[in-house]
This record gives sequence, C-alpha cells and structure tokens, in this order.
Amino acid sequence: MFLAIDVGNTNVTLGLFEGESLRGTWRLATDIDRLADEYGSLILSLVQHNGLSTNDVKEAAMTCVVPELEPVFQTVCQRYFGVTPLLVGVGTRTGLKVLYDTPRDVGADRVVDAVAAIRTHGPPPLIVVDIGTATVFDAVNAEGEYLGGAIAPGPGIAFEALIQRAAKLYRVEFARPESAIGRNTVAALQSGIIFGYVGLVEGIVARMKKELGGQAKVIGTGGYAASIAAETNIIEEVDPDLTLRGLRLVFDMNRS
Repeated sequence: MFLAIDVGNTNVTLGLFEGESLRGTWRLATDIDRLADEYGSLILSLVQHNGLSTNDVKEAAMTCVVPELEPVFQTVCQRYFGVTPLLVGVGTRTGLKVLYDTPRDVGADRVVDAVAAIRTHGPPPLIVVDIGTATVFDAVNAEGEYLGGAIAPGPGIAFEALIQRAAKLYRVEFARPESAIGRNTVAALQSGIIFGYVGLVEGIVARMKKELGGQAKVIGTGGYAASIAAETNIIEEVDPDLTLRGLRLVFDMNRS
C-alpha cells in the first residue's frame, strides 16, 4: 500500500492507497510542537481503527509547506511504517512543464494538484481552486503547461483578521445564511464570508478563463471548497483528495 501525506499550514491530510483505490483518509491539526512519536502513535491508531494494517505500507510520498515538520514526518514514515518517503520538491519529476518566472518558487502542493487535475479531471485547460488556509488558483493551459495563478487569504484567516480588528464582532459558524442581506450580526457575518468568497472565486476564475482563451474546467479542492462550490456553478467538480491523488501519481513517475 502507498501512504500519501500532505502537510499544510492548518491541517495534515493523509491517504492510504491500494493500487489506485483510496482506502482511507485522515485529517490532523498541524502543530509544529508535536513530536514524531506523538504524530506516529495518532496515525497508527487512526489507520488501525479503519481495519487497515501499517505492515502493508510499502511506499510513501509527502508534500510539506511547513519546513519544521519535514523531518518530523520523515521520521514518522521511517519509524512507524518502515519506509523512506519521497519528499516532493525542486528536482522531483512531475511530468509538468512549469512556466512560472521562477519555477522553484511554486509550492509542491500546487504542482501536485495540477498533475492530479490533468490526469483525473482533464483534458486541459484547467483551473484548480484550492480553498484552505489560503485561497490558491492555479492555471494550466491547453498544452498542459502550468502557467501560474493567484493567491488570496483563505476564508478562515480573513474572518479571524476581521474579528481581531473589530471590537464588536465575534466568531460565528461558517454556514450559509438564509439570504445575502443579513438581518442580524450573525447572518451579516456569514453572508460576508460565504458570499464574499463566492464573489472572489467567480471574479478571479472569470479573468483566468478569459486569459486561457475562454474555456477551462474548474476543479475545487481544500477544506472550504464544498461550501463555496455549493453557492456557484463556476466550480464544476470538487475533489477533496486531489493532492493525495497527485502524490500517488508523482511517486509513480519517480518510482525508478
């Protein structure tokens, strides 16, 4: 079996594959103070709770945007699964031509998402919208080349910044209000964050589509993608496991 690990700023997402079949996924809070043994014992219990055996894990790959956690998860893989993970980064074969001005500046998770989108949701042109800690847009042209994209704050970060700077505002549930016109503070905050991000996604995607020639399939991923996609038809498919699938594909390209 193959273990995919995506270490993000807010969550660590793990997936266990048997061939091309994703047998289980788990999400943990990212904590730079947590030790390898703490992560390892927690992951072991989650895997075993799903009736899966860690002894069956023979290969692994990971992306990590938190440098402090790279050695932590390398240790987790080696100590608890007996494998050395492929750390996707500069120099990793991906089969994707990157036309960014400085290709090494593109996050490995963005490249992995683009690879998975082309292989599982293609053909290109494609736009991937990853709505998580940040809201990241990635554009792939008709030739299957990665052009670049846009980066904005994620809904969670934007909302936290708002309530920290506005003394009379407070946290509310991230949920759709009954209408865009909020008749109380809770509804007004929910309208601003939900419908505000719908407008952000629709606006940037429309501009990218125009630059790509007018046609591009839009794939949503990330923790907030389903909530935003429910309010707009501009996101055509939601794939919460896009990065995990991309890790498996990239690992296969580097197997030799």
